[in-house]
Amino acid sequence: MDKTPLLGKTLEELQDLCLQLSMPKFTAKQIAQWIYGKHIHTIEEMTNISKANREKLASLYCVGCSEPVEISRSVDGTIKYLFPTENGKFIESVYIPDGDRATLCVSCQVGCKMNCLFCQTGKQGWNGDLTVTDILNQIYSVDQMMECEGGTMLTNVVYMGQGEPLDNMDNVMKSTEILTADYGWAWSPRRITVSTVGLKKNLRRFLDESECHLAISLHTPIHEQRQQLMPAEKQFAISEIIELLKEYDWSHQRRITFEYTMFGGTNDSTLHAKELTKLLRGLDCRVNLIRWHKIPDVPLKEVETKSMESFRDYLNNHGITTTIRASRGQDIWAACGLLSTKKQLENQNI
Repeated sequence: MDKTPLLGKTLEELQDLCLQLSMPKFTAKQIAQWIYGKHIHTIEEMTNISKANREKLASLYCVGCSEPVEISRSVDGTIKYLFPTENGKFIESVYIPDGDRATLCVSCQVGCKMNCLFCQTGKQGWNGDLTVTDILNQIYSVDQMMECEGGTMLTNVVYMGQGEPLDNMDNVMKSTEILTADYGWAWSPRRITVSTVGLKKNLRRFLDESECHLAISLHTPIHEQRQQLMPAEKQFAISEIIELLKEYDWSHQRRITFEYTMFGGTNDSTLHAKELTKLLRGLDCRVNLIRWHKIPDVPLKEVETKSMESFRDYLNNHGITTTIRASRGQDIWAACGLLSTKKQLENQNI
């Protein structure tokens, strides 16, 4: 019989299962501390819970953590992990060290429905949502490995891996709840950024219920062109997304960033910079310019550094804080837009 993972359960859910097993309600806090505070691997390690209750718990449940089945290391220090999911598929996540900071780019779906022209993940198609266990296991496992290897422990998590976070809304929100809750990781929400193409209904829910940072995949300010690059624009126009964002206060610590992947001769002109300035006027935000890395069968061109710098300078000179994001892990296909587990899925006949 397959056992149910404890990793990914909220304190309330742990309390319910303790009551169902005729265990004291306070045992739930002990379980949460062992899993989210001490990152144990087995129920037997929960030594302040009676042996009888550990056995009762272990008969139906497991911790639920699993190690990556493949690890790829870049010359720049970036590490890509291939993780199995609860339903036997695979996803990738990327560890990005930077001095005393370390960011993990986590996935939330196997593949993606959004099918953006420039993204390798979208070419894979969509093969299912990740469970809360699947999402948190990426963080759980990588932090443990860094601790064992003497590497930099995670300081930040970005939901920018495979999949559209707001298309797996409930599980993403639950995972961020556990990351920020006192009974969980107890992280500040400022350590977490959730990225989206802009699914309007779920975006409003995220803004109302979460204090995590937000990143919007924008890539062009021109409606017709964005439809060609990002099919989601047909249903969720970026102009409508901007109007929604303007309803909220961005002057406090919570941050909104617009991700702008640049393609040579496509979205890197002065016209695009001017239209982007108009679009974002009145919104307290920043822009990240991202270098696109060529993928097979996509008729887009890589941008020249000079063009990126000119674009950055125009936006900065017109009051929009803009930076060029350093490209990391390209040699192991770990850079932005390159994640895919299609090969692994095919090899497993899934």
